[in-house]
Amino acid sequence: MQTLTLNNGVKMPILGLGTYSLTGKAGQKAMSEAIEVGYRLFDSAQMYNNEAELGAAINAAVKGGIKREEFFIQTKLLESSSEDLAKKSIEKSLKTLGLDYIDSLLIHMPYSQSKAMYRAMESFYKQGILKSIGISNFGAKAYSEFVKSCEVIPAINQCETHLLLQQKPLRGAMKSKKTLLQSWSPFIAGKGSILENPTLKNIAQKYNKTPAQVVLRFLIEQGISVIPKTSKRARMQENLNVFDFSLSAQDMRILKELDTNKSAFSWTNY
Repeated sequence: MQTLTLNNGVKMPILGLGTYSLTGKAGQKAMSEAIEVGYRLFDSAQMYNNEAELGAAINAAVKGGIKREEFFIQTKLLESSSEDLAKKSIEKSLKTLGLDYIDSLLIHMPYSQSKAMYRAMESFYKQGILKSIGISNFGAKAYSEFVKSCEVIPAINQCETHLLLQQKPLRGAMKSKKTLLQSWSPFIAGKGSILENPTLKNIAQKYNKTPAQVVLRFLIEQGISVIPKTSKRARMQENLNVFDFSLSAQDMRILKELDTNKSAFSWTNY
């Protein structure tokens, strides 16, 4: 698996499994199957109500012989109204996951007390309990304002990123701080018909790949981490099978021209 090096030197798989809506026994089974297929990066969140399922899948895999260090476990904090409450929230996630440390912890979105929450995260980071810390859903303006108060620069900013929203202004804002962009919903979660786009389908046919694989490869070649969500083993394998080809410079240019710089989701505010 190809890795990326975060701005603090920590290495992270460039591709992982998004776990939104993977809950209960079926969710845990899907996560365990992903481990069997070869996934090592998993993205969860307090909001998803599946940290227990993820922790159980990871701990079962470790018990089965896979080293904990091979996994990169990421979760996200819900809003806290103070630094102390954020610390308790972090401790809750650690307990729910059943892990001694978390590889990456993000603030789920810009909150009124994001700075206080981040101070709590910085404290746990300095103790080594959090190996990296970051944010999610912070647009260019929000990111630039937020980092002014950070002692530890965010390693990751997880945002809606796909062919129609390539986040060029945000990537420009984060470049000097070396904050990594991570894409959620690279396929736009079934909204619209991006995977049916004729341009994309033609390029996919050229490489004997699926449109979804070309989308992932397009992002990966730009150093963008991807966490496509699926509960189907065949899709997991398909999404992993993107490291045996590269897109030509011409095809990269063609795909970049599909950018509309508009969100596909009504609740986002980039």
